[in-house]
Amino acid sequence: MARKSDMQVHKIKAAVLRKRGGPLKIESLEMEGPRDDEVLVRIVASGICHTDIDFCDYWEKSDGPVVLGHEGAGVVEQVGNMVKGVKRGDHVVLSYQSCGRCRQCRSGHPTDCERFYEANFGFARLDGSNALYRSGVRGHFFGQSSFATHALATERNLVKVPKKLNLDVMAPLGCGLQTGAGTVMNSLKVAKRSSIAIFGTGAVGMAAAMAARIVGANPIIGVDIRPQRLKLALELGATHAIDNRRDRVASLITDITGSGVDYVVETTASQKMHGLAIDVLNPRGTVALLTGESGATLLEGRRTIGIIQGDAMPQLFIPKLIALYQAGKFPFDRLVKFYNFSKINTAIADAKRGDTIKPVLRIS
Repeated sequence: MARKSDMQVHKIKAAVLRKRGGPLKIESLEMEGPRDDEVLVRIVASGICHTDIDFCDYWEKSDGPVVLGHEGAGVVEQVGNMVKGVKRGDHVVLSYQSCGRCRQCRSGHPTDCERFYEANFGFARLDGSNALYRSGVRGHFFGQSSFATHALATERNLVKVPKKLNLDVMAPLGCGLQTGAGTVMNSLKVAKRSSIAIFGTGAVGMAAAMAARIVGANPIIGVDIRPQRLKLALELGATHAIDNRRDRVASLITDITGSGVDYVVETTASQKMHGLAIDVLNPRGTVALLTGESGATLLEGRRTIGIIQGDAMPQLFIPKLIALYQAGKFPFDRLVKFYNFSKINTAIADAKRGDTIKPVLRIS
């Protein structure tokens, strides 16, 4: 690895969180790098994920000021000496980080990386260093911190994409959309004609609905409290929609299927909805929890499983999603609303109110 004294220092701008709940403030920072195994990416766009928003709301001052963002897309500006897979000028989408060395990573299961939490939520490289230390700010969120004009990544958490693609549109693929679609296709391996209910039709739930349609599930039941989202879910993949504000979810699912459902994708993080998800399962059915909870085996072979990133290897799964998008089968662009980087706090507020499904910041 290059020594600190050997590394370049780059002037960047980034949205810094200094107070719980925000607002984020765009500041000028100094960033060292890239190291021999790193790639410097000029960020063109970054999606805003609810993980970013939740972190803003629950940030602890003891953690120090941080740069969030983990759905970046951009152009490679510089590569370290050990990097072989990309070169200057390549277009890339950024995703989650992994160590690349543990047994799970070596066997092709980076979502089960033994150092997953450190690599993605540690706000440092895995050796504890921080490229933004000169500015008294911490980065490396999900191995990127993409709420910035520039970010550092590695070959483990970037995916080269064709230059003809619009990077503004591609940005959200690295987390939320990958998680929703991957849950259906990889984690649950939903089969044709299986029944599935999706609790929460935000970006992750919509991606799950689109993926369910692709694999031939039927019925596909979207459950939400926002009529406009349910209407869009019906256009993108759901066969039925249930408004949880007034409808009796369990009885309507029984009316639709004649029993329960084979799968539930639970995105809401509500304990009430978690319990309901278990109640509406068929025997031997599965609830996929996208909120970090562990799985368990229940009566009649029912089970819950915790999902991380849809069990997706980004270098394989993101190109698959792009191919489906190009074929018109995964129209995730219909979820996106664009915001100028300077309007990041407006974008977050719109997402929290439910006015925008997937905000994407246009950064450079």
